[in-house]
Amino acid sequence: MANCAIVGINWGDEGKGRMVDLLTENFDVVVRYQGGGNAGHTVINEYGKFALHLLPSGIFRKGVVNVLGNGVALDPENLWREMREVARQGVELSPETLKLSDRTSLLLPWHRDLDELEEKRLAEKKYGSTKQGIAPFYSDKYQKKTILAGELLYPQELRQHLADIMEWKNLILTKVYGAPAYTMEQLEKWMETYCEPLKSYLCDTGEFLRGAQEAGKNILFEAQLGSLRDLDYGIYPYTTSSNTTAAYAPIGSGLPSARIQEVIGVVKAYSTCVGEGPFVCEMFGEEAEALRKAGAEYGAKTGRPRRVGPIDLVATRYGIEVQAATRLALTKLDVLSYLEKIPVCSRYSFEGEETGRFPFPTRLKDAAPVLEYREGWNCDISSARRWEDLPRAAREYVLFLEQELGCPISYVSVGPERESIILR
Repeated sequence: MANCAIVGINWGDEGKGRMVDLLTENFDVVVRYQGGGNAGHTVINEYGKFALHLLPSGIFRKGVVNVLGNGVALDPENLWREMREVARQGVELSPETLKLSDRTSLLLPWHRDLDELEEKRLAEKKYGSTKQGIAPFYSDKYQKKTILAGELLYPQELRQHLADIMEWKNLILTKVYGAPAYTMEQLEKWMETYCEPLKSYLCDTGEFLRGAQEAGKNILFEAQLGSLRDLDYGIYPYTTSSNTTAAYAPIGSGLPSARIQEVIGVVKAYSTCVGEGPFVCEMFGEEAEALRKAGAEYGAKTGRPRRVGPIDLVATRYGIEVQAATRLALTKLDVLSYLEKIPVCSRYSFEGEETGRFPFPTRLKDAAPVLEYREGWNCDISSARRWEDLPRAAREYVLFLEQELGCPISYVSVGPERESIILR
């Protein structure tokens, strides 16, 4: 496990945070390498229950160094609030245990404004954004119109750079959307409140990671969202604005020389999806509400009810392929315990023709799920800690998925707590 990435296989919300929290006992460094505060990783441990949006999920392990890499959309406002919240619950944070890349760009207040304004303009054609400014941020980054976090250490140059970008942004806000313009006074006050406290955590994280690699340290790369939300390989345009794949970890972490030896893909025992876009296996009505309630399926960031459905083997096989997953962690198996028969989306149908291959995004809206049913186990499995503790039907469901997906399932989660896990 020298270098390992933990990634989402489907639409996100698979339970990556709980897996990072579990596995960090085997690692020295945990790195977030993409995404921003637009999704949450829920973690339950001895400190309490947390919904982390920017902080790496390794912050709860003593002796582990946590890094926010250059590929992250660094939102100082949300990060500082999150840091204070975990500190209030007894988690120690210091520049020795949390390091912010000086090469990551800052997500500024107008990014959230523009995100919300554009979703309003799109109306019924909206992308389902969490309105955390992610798309406008990454758009600006690729236009080379962002502030690097390291510029906070050079206040004179920073002020001029900020003024230049603000002039351009105000044109868009006022002329395109009819929204209020920003003033330098507003921005300086915001930076003093949220950016100043972060300055001591800034460093050349690339240098730190290179040193860790040379010293033989074990590094865990933590992804946000999942394969189907990847900008290049997901259900475009209903994706996030960054690359959620393990292949991006070396670039977004600040360690481009990294070789990822292991990719652990996280997949739920059923399917969930937050936001807009095609979701072939979606359930509706009472059947959907029962599954949603059983799994407490509400967005960690937004609180929105998640769309739910049976496990989608077509999408999951594609997600495994995109991530080049070497092993799988199956989460929330316990949620299915109420079902007498467990539905599985085994193939897609297009006007009577069935396929097991994930189609081009444009075709997804025309796909219908082909369902089959597996035997349920109808008992509480949340106390199981060994493979043998699971009832026969539960074991058979896991083995069926393993065979269909063509990837070993090494972890089976039967609850949100750190210890609610079966190792195979």
